[in-house]
Amino acid sequence: MRTAPLITPPPGRAAAAPPAASAAPADSVAQPLPAAPAILPMDREFILRNQITERYIAGRLPPKGAQDFERYCRANPDLIDQLGLAERVHAGLRLLEAGGVAAPWEEKPRHWWEQLPTLISVAAAALLATIFALLFAARLSARDATIAALQKRLIEQPLDPATSTRTLRLIPSRTAPSQHPAVVVGAGEAQMADLKIDMSWSNYTAFRVTLDRQDQGRVAVMNYMLRDSNGDLRLALNSSALGPGTYQFAIEGLTIRGDAVAQAWVTVGIAH
Repeated sequence: MRTAPLITPPPGRAAAAPPAASAAPADSVAQPLPAAPAILPMDREFILRNQITERYIAGRLPPKGAQDFERYCRANPDLIDQLGLAERVHAGLRLLEAGGVAAPWEEKPRHWWEQLPTLISVAAAALLATIFALLFAARLSARDATIAALQKRLIEQPLDPATSTRTLRLIPSRTAPSQHPAVVVGAGEAQMADLKIDMSWSNYTAFRVTLDRQDQGRVAVMNYMLRDSNGDLRLALNSSALGPGTYQFAIEGLTIRGDAVAQAWVTVGIAH
């Protein structure tokens, strides 16, 4: 379907109305039919008179008019130079440049977070964070495994078999306990320590021996221990039965009534 022309054609160019029918009835008055407007062809005069170029550039042409104008320019490329479209486009570009507006074909300036260096930095930071998270997770897993193994060992309290027996003759202190061990047992391997504590000078024959771990707590209390024919109190222990640290033996003489009287002190170190 053809649309109406952009501008109403002048009266001189209107097409003549078709003649009335010759076979009209005699008693009826012939009425003239309205004239159908003629569609004007797109030419240079029409384009100039109706400012087609300006309206096309401003986007104010209807779709049909824009298609007709484009079709005419495609068939008559010399018209572009005659209308000065190139100068108009250059003037518009200079105006855009003066106003600081990018040309239509230029890429729109990106925000700082859309630029490539920023994206690369963010990706590198994310990669490093992922690596550190994996390493931290691995360390936590290893730590948890170590804690679980130590807890299991603490619950089970395993004893290592003694590979050797070490006989130690100790001279206890009669005045006060010492903070430094007189001897260290079990360095590097589990040992069976045979302790011989010289009590030949004491007036008592029965003793109570109290074993304390230094700065921690009491380990054991052994009552009514007797000295041998040489006057020694003999104690034998596996070094792996006690945790590493410093242990103090407090020796008390027992009276007939069972009262305890302080006699001497011996300090021994345990190493694993």
